Amino acid sequence: MNMGWGYPKVTGVLPVGLANSTKVIGNVIHTMKEYVMVIQLHAPVDEDKLRKVIEYFVGKIYQRPPLRSSVKRVIRTRRIHYIELIENTERYVLVRVGCEAGTYMRKLAHDIGLLLGVGAHMRELRRTRTGPYKEDETLVTMQEVSEALYMWREMHDERYLRKIILPVETAIAHLPKIIIRDTAVDAIAHGANLAVPGIVRLTNDVKKDSLVAILTLKGELVALGKALKNAEEIAGLKKGIVVKTKRVYIKPGVYPPVWKKGSGK
Repeated sequence: MNMGWGYPKVTGVLPVGLANSTKVIGNVIHTMKEYVMVIQLHAPVDEDKLRKVIEYFVGKIYQRPPLRSSVKRVIRTRRIHYIELIENTERYVLVRVGCEAGTYMRKLAHDIGLLLGVGAHMRELRRTRTGPYKEDETLVTMQEVSEALYMWREMHDERYLRKIILPVETAIAHLPKIIIRDTAVDAIAHGANLAVPGIVRLTNDVKKDSLVAILTLKGELVALGKALKNAEEIAGLKKGIVVKTKRVYIKPGVYPPVWKKGSGK
């Protein structure tokens, strides 16, 4: 998408949720991002110096959002996981950046120019990854969406649509997971917190206070919740609430209830 005269060209991965899956998109857009960025230097610099300056920005950095931004312009910290120099042609530098959500690439380009002593600005930007969604694996164009929709409506052929519309479970691929018994699903669907007897297994990366995905034995997303204990602690318990349910995705009644309403037990 071209932002117009005087603005950099910005393209890339943008996850879109449909129907009930829109509830989970917020947990995707706040995850790790990867970008490929063209930085235009205002004067040529030595490549060794360029590499040293770029490496300086890996780790925790301080940023003040640029003037044209939708958030309050206060200094905040963000983490740069990696910066890879792909190509350097005197005035144009191509880099790949993996970073925390909310990191401003145009500000990063500007700050790199300041540290180099020559000035710089972002010329082009492409988002190649948002959380579990990567450009070379999941990116489709609006034209492809339109064609797949036409095939479904006019030819009753849903094969192309199924390639484009991914299951909601792909949106939580990056989260720690807890698999529950079928007998516990309906209680969670009604907003109950998860107790130890309802758990079949869980991944080792479940940490206290972390966001976890609660799944059925078939791998269906039931809910997202906040872990109250880590995996080792949960594995050693026989009873007690271990996950506080935050957002439910499965409808009540999909799995049969095994609890009595209003029983108080």
